[in-house]
Amino acid sequence: MMDVRLLVDVGVLTSVVPALVITSRVLVRRPDPVRAADRRVSSPAVWLALVTGLVYVNQVLFTVYVLRVHGGDPSFIARYLPVGWFDLASAHPVLRDLAEHFPAPGLLAPSVLRIQAFLELPFVLLAFGTVVRWLDADLYRRIARSALLPMASVSYTAVFCLVEWDLRNPYTVDDVVIRALSSVVTPLLLAAMAARDTGTTRVPASVPGLLVFIGSLGTLGALVLVVYDTALLYNLGRLDDRLPFALAAAAALLGLRAAASRLPGRSAPTLSFMVHAIRHWLLLFFVPALAIRYGLLFGTPRLALSAAALTAVAACVRAAREMPTGAEQHPRAALRLTARIGCAVLAGAVGAALALRVTPPSYKEVALLTAMGAFLVTGVAVCGLLDRSRRE
Repeated sequence: MMDVRLLVDVGVLTSVVPALVITSRVLVRRPDPVRAADRRVSSPAVWLALVTGLVYVNQVLFTVYVLRVHGGDPSFIARYLPVGWFDLASAHPVLRDLAEHFPAPGLLAPSVLRIQAFLELPFVLLAFGTVVRWLDADLYRRIARSALLPMASVSYTAVFCLVEWDLRNPYTVDDVVIRALSSVVTPLLLAAMAARDTGTTRVPASVPGLLVFIGSLGTLGALVLVVYDTALLYNLGRLDDRLPFALAAAAALLGLRAAASRLPGRSAPTLSFMVHAIRHWLLLFFVPALAIRYGLLFGTPRLALSAAALTAVAACVRAAREMPTGAEQHPRAALRLTARIGCAVLAGAVGAALALRVTPPSYKEVALLTAMGAFLVTGVAVCGLLDRSRRE
């Protein structure tokens, strides 16, 4: 366990440091021209939905395999993994009927861990790409054609393989090989997909624009957690309990994305800083995201949190450098903007701390998602109030 902890910590460090160096070059490069003849829009959200569907199809096939080949008992694999896995829906009448009539169920053996081993990388990369495209479609294309995409693929795969090795079972070697294959194939497919993307979305620097983006980020994060809980941990039996929440989150997400296309393009100084800061943070966090997330579980939590804080501070510094404060002619303007930004960050930190206190600590991912949402919403609200008072 200590060896895995050390390697996860090394993964956190080796993913954060290169990201800090390379990301500045990504924004300097000119965007590639979009071909006028290519009108297709290959949205990562569409492909994310497709991959999610494949994950659940595999869950159905796995249930059929366990029912027919192992008599409905998943202990042949469950004994190698922690508590909280393999809560199957084997009593569901539709699945039992499907299992009874399924031909050659032995051919479904790859549904045990191995298919998921290939699909998990595109699932997480597409989820991150979806968020980036909602914020700035040009930034999404820049990342997809830069070294950040293969770096993220290698970083995520290394972390996945370390976790695989820590949870060793008879399928571990197969899973590691499959994950390595996915780390090569997935970035090539995503880069080709992004090259055909003709989207021009960009979040306006306004309170409604940022709140819609944050709401979209929160609902997508909630749906990702549902997929992990019910599918990627082979807990299809929990889907009935999670389904009302998932449907409500999906409906809210669709409503938010519909509203995003109708938002006005007004902007204000402090809110503009926040848009720039989020843009830089997504860019900086892209490569070390998974290493930091698993660092909280399998590594040293303080190191992982420090790495996350470093990316946030670096994003704020870079965003501040981009802000046209007119400091050369009006030093007071820069000072006032800095004070407003400081107030927003402090208020956001208070909001995040309060969210952590009221969130049940059962899932660290839920607590972190809630804290991040509270930080952003509080910060946006304070930025909006400060910009409004400035205009008045």
